[in-house]
Amino acid sequence: MTPPVSFWPIAGIMLLAGIGIPILATWNSALGGQLASAPAATFVLFAVGFLLSGLIVAVVGLPPREAFSFERPHIFFAAVFMLFYALSVTWAGPRIGIGNAVFFVLLGQIVAATAIDHFGLWGAMKSSLTARRAAGIAIMALGVWLARKPV
Repeated sequence: MTPPVSFWPIAGIMLLAGIGIPILATWNSALGGQLASAPAATFVLFAVGFLLSGLIVAVVGLPPREAFSFERPHIFFAAVFMLFYALSVTWAGPRIGIGNAVFFVLLGQIVAATAIDHFGLWGAMKSSLTARRAAGIAIMALGVWLARKPV
């Protein structure tokens, strides 16, 4: 169980993570163009990430060996989704624009997050889909749709 932390500092960190997503998409798309290969750019992205996360683990320490059990093997496949995101946004960004690519990623995130929260999927904190939440999500989805730029 994780210790309780105030909501707003976490929200601020996630806002910064959200700011980073289109920057990542733009920079990795540029690297894909420079290398003429979205897979090669994605490999560089993950290689740098691997080295930096290795340094962080070296500083904070490894979890105990028992923590690496495979009683829930599906949780190790998050990397597949990260790879798919990085490859697809690196490839799609130059073709439909970073804004459009990220807007549709955001729309997918809104839909998936709603289902995960409502059903408490994979052990996530359950948060029922009320009429108020549904209206807010619909407004967000409409905003994403309106913000996209036709190609």
